[in-house]
Amino acid sequence: MAVIHRTTLKPTKLELLTAWLPTRPWYRGGAAGPTLAKAGGFRLDDPQGEVGIEFMVVTETSGPQQAAYLLPLTYRGAPLDGAEHALVGTMEHGVLGRRWAYDGRHDPVLVARLTALIEGRAQAQDQNTSDVPDREVVASFTGDGPLSSDSDWDWDPDFTVTDDQEGTALTAPHGTTLRLQRVLRPAPDDRPLPPQGAIGHVTGPWQLPDGTRARGLFAVLLTGSRR
Repeated sequence: MAVIHRTTLKPTKLELLTAWLPTRPWYRGGAAGPTLAKAGGFRLDDPQGEVGIEFMVVTETSGPQQAAYLLPLTYRGAPLDGAEHALVGTMEHGVLGRRWAYDGRHDPVLVARLTALIEGRAQAQDQNTSDVPDREVVASFTGDGPLSSDSDWDWDPDFTVTDDQEGTALTAPHGTTLRLQRVLRPAPDDRPLPPQGAIGHVTGPWQLPDGTRARGLFAVLLTGSRR
């Protein structure tokens, strides 16, 4: 299980994200840059114990409209080969030393563990406390599974990552598409519904700027050409 250290980070995660977020095609804020607040999220464990995996939800109200974003991040003790374009920034961790923070859509460890979560082979973990499951993060899988193993998601030259104005689609060579919902939408009555053709999904809660809680889709798994 990942250990959550109570220590300092310089710069902080929010400071890194404040500079990085406006470079994303799905960013909804203004040119002046965002004012961010942490609003929720969860963690996943790396079975090898090497990579920190966090799905952070942040909200910002500095743009023309309020927005909430899902930011999957990985934290590593050394640079990830071939992922310079996915680097969010580096931080000095009070216990672990220098950490390289990456946009998790480009990190095969995060992608593999998220797939395992959807298929019921992994458990979401509390964002702030060691060795505590997060029961509010709910995964569902309706395919004939398991659809994949972690090794199926090892990085491959044919693996494609596509951003649009709502999220990110990650398509593996075997045709499976994992879609991350970057701009979060509160579901009516807190009952998120996956799109037609989905064989798996993840839902979770976050806190809105007014202090109320919302729930929505975080990720969807599709097969073949259905994206």
